[in-house]
Amino acid sequence: MRNLALVAGLFAALPLAAQQPAPAPTDGQQPKLEAPTMAAPEPEAAKPKPAPVAAKPKPASEAGGRVVEEIIARVNNDIITKSEYDKALAAAVDGAKDECENKCTPQQLEAATEDRRKSALRDLIDQSLLVQRGKDMGISVETEVIKQLDQIRIANKLPDMEALEKAVTSQGLNWEDFKNNIRSHLITQKVIGQEVGSHITIAESDARKFYEAHKGEFIGPESVALREIVVSTEGKKEAELPDLKKKAETALKRVNDGEEFGEIAKRMSDGSTKDQGGYLGTYKRGELAKPIEDKVFSMKRNQLAEVMETKQGYLILQVLEHYDEGQQAFEKVKDKIMNQLYEERMQPALKDYLKTLREQSYVVIKPAYVDVAGGGNSEIQEVSATPEQTKEKKEGKGPRKWYFPLKHSKPS
Repeated sequence: MRNLALVAGLFAALPLAAQQPAPAPTDGQQPKLEAPTMAAPEPEAAKPKPAPVAAKPKPASEAGGRVVEEIIARVNNDIITKSEYDKALAAAVDGAKDECENKCTPQQLEAATEDRRKSALRDLIDQSLLVQRGKDMGISVETEVIKQLDQIRIANKLPDMEALEKAVTSQGLNWEDFKNNIRSHLITQKVIGQEVGSHITIAESDARKFYEAHKGEFIGPESVALREIVVSTEGKKEAELPDLKKKAETALKRVNDGEEFGEIAKRMSDGSTKDQGGYLGTYKRGELAKPIEDKVFSMKRNQLAEVMETKQGYLILQVLEHYDEGQQAFEKVKDKIMNQLYEERMQPALKDYLKTLREQSYVVIKPAYVDVAGGGNSEIQEVSATPEQTKEKKEGKGPRKWYFPLKHSKPS
């Protein structure tokens, strides 16, 4: 079973600029998702990666009903503790490795890790501000939280949610905190999408201008962009297989009858790509299992393959694009260009938005951490933290609020 502690640690160090939702890619942007396989064993790098989430740290010590924890920043009514910061620093290595995908030199990996460590506290502060903003906006992500948990369960080959909870707690993580951090991550994505991403528009004329100026970047080998619908048979009994195959055939028929492939994938697929409308990525020859390669490279744009039986389940593939070798036509790379331009405009827009949130908020940073947070000069006077009421412990929330004096007044 996948190490859930690693899964839980990744999100803490994920820079907020890398979290924003972008338009669904249609070519050229291969997400970290499994490529379809058949008889061959699934390679480690192709296994589905559950969404990274972080577990809230446990108190540093607990005795006589009192909790002692070092508070290094206060963000409005929320706090950031030393143990949260330490967890984010520790996750920087895993986050940098994940970003490099084994393609970085040791020096590049070291530089990427250091960049993440330098931004760790600032990212924790910005994340807190975004979550608070989401709550003010009335954003609810409870349905998405359940879906995310189920994807983690499936990826770890666990039979039910109770088994996932046991796996999480067996590694020293708090189940409620585990869920809360998934919730915070989803709220953050929605806030960025609504408050920043929705104001960014890319005109086709801008994309065409970029294409003409960078034509050399769009010369490549023959490749195909794929979407999938997966009906999983893993852990199923032999008697269940006919019904599962019928489900796959029904999904294929609905697409052939005119329903949008991406929507059917979201509703009916069991694959880790379902939330992206089944989008798998773009593949060159030699990157897929041979039976699948032979099939999809003989297909044209938007063509559907018949239901295929694989070791994971019943698979339906659609060739979203089939790129010929050589110079790619503008229409085939337009979506890729528009996504790239969107990303480029998102970065400064998100930076400005976060700056505005900080200016409108009450952020206090402990003096020793001012430099790593990139701002602030107020002092937090440390005291032993006191948990709220015993009721919160019974509800599984644990001590969450600390009371301490601040040598600071809220700016007018």
